[in-house]
Amino acid sequence: MLGGTHDTQRIRTDVKQTRLGPVVFAIVAAASAGYLVARTHYMPYPGAEHRYTRQLILHYTFSRLDDSIIVLGDSLVEAATLPTSACGHPFVNAGLNGASMGSDLGGWLAPALANKQAFAIIVSLGVNDALTAAPISKQVFAERYASLLAELSKLTTRLFIVEIAPLETRGRMTADTQKVTMATIQDYRSVLPEVATQTHATLLKLPEMISPFTIDGVHLNVDGYRAWEQAVTQGASQACGQ
Repeated sequence: MLGGTHDTQRIRTDVKQTRLGPVVFAIVAAASAGYLVARTHYMPYPGAEHRYTRQLILHYTFSRLDDSIIVLGDSLVEAATLPTSACGHPFVNAGLNGASMGSDLGGWLAPALANKQAFAIIVSLGVNDALTAAPISKQVFAERYASLLAELSKLTTRLFIVEIAPLETRGRMTADTQKVTMATIQDYRSVLPEVATQTHATLLKLPEMISPFTIDGVHLNVDGYRAWEQAVTQGASQACGQ
């Protein structure tokens, strides 16, 4: 009788555990889905799915980290391999492929942080704005950059701007396209010092990049990233007071 009772109890326990597994999974899945639905409701344009997936992953990352050094930007950032930390503060890659001044990165980052503050935010943007068929003027670029930094100032007291990376004639980047686009990048670069002063940010100059520094004219290769990461780590060092 004792053996039968134990068997019955074990069977009931197994049944309860078997039923509980899907319930727990459903709760976790619903929480994740709920976060996305609350933020999106629908995917209104190409690339939106990646945007919200990246936001959710960042939300998970920030949930277990405090006082992060966030590097925010486009695909140059997203493809970067960042240091693990600086002066005890973890680096977080908040790159988003295709991001530009029209991407509302401040409104994208803040919900992922979920009311947490960042130790520092380093912004690297501008290439995609210059690559469009009809680039915005440098005045509009400056206004939008200043507006973004004003939003980000609510999330940290330490803001940094990385100088816009150059392009080179390589792959599908023709000499004519490179020349025209670099003229726009130079225009955008010219307003960055004023934007930095206006928003109490620090401008991080890029060291000279010796060709070839990209894999396709736009996206950096190993040597290009070595120069870009030098500027990023310089910003982190300044944030740390080193």
